[in-house]
Amino acid sequence: MAEDVKPTRKNLMAIEDRIELSERGHDTLEQKRDGLIMEFMDILDQAQDVRANLNQDYERAQNKINMARAMEGDVAVRGAAAALKEYPEITTQSKNIMGVVVPQIESSRVKKSLDQRGYGLLGSSARIDEAADAYEELLESIILAAEVETAMRKMLEEIETTKRRVNALEFKLLPELYENQEYIEQKLEEQEREEIFRLKKIKAKKEEEEKEERTAKEAAAEAEAATAAD
Repeated sequence: MAEDVKPTRKNLMAIEDRIELSERGHDTLEQKRDGLIMEFMDILDQAQDVRANLNQDYERAQNKINMARAMEGDVAVRGAAAALKEYPEITTQSKNIMGVVVPQIESSRVKKSLDQRGYGLLGSSARIDEAADAYEELLESIILAAEVETAMRKMLEEIETTKRRVNALEFKLLPELYENQEYIEQKLEEQEREEIFRLKKIKAKKEEEEKEERTAKEAAAEAEAATAAD
């Protein structure tokens, strides 16, 4: 409340400093928010492409594995899967996008050659190989989707946080500071007018006293002159 602020010039200067700092912070946060939104839209476009590719890779992998099961049998497919000895390795790093730390997922040993899959050339078939290829591509799509989706979520959280800060400055803090500034300025103007009025009264009273003193002196002088004449 403005009434809770003591109307002094020191407080007015402090509020003006806070207003200047808050306005700069508001402008900076607005620029950050707009920049984050632009980055988010780019990631969103990428995420849409990744999702589309993920759906396509999933459907392709399902078709390939169903074909392999139908033609080679579940036992052969499960045997080929069980022969796998080298598993993919996932490592995570991070990168900074306008102050937001987002993950950067690196993978290795996802795509394998026939001899790396463990089941050997004799224990395989073209259909099992195609199913393995399809699932390796699906796994790469899943890893990329995880990276993009996580980055998008973190960017969205930061946008919401920045928006709340902008709104807090724009609709709460700055209006309160402006109100306090106006209140103190009005009170100081009132005090100045009262002080000017008080000084005028003092001056008028002093002039009246001086006039009365001059009149008294003149009267005394006239009386003295009259007495001397008698």
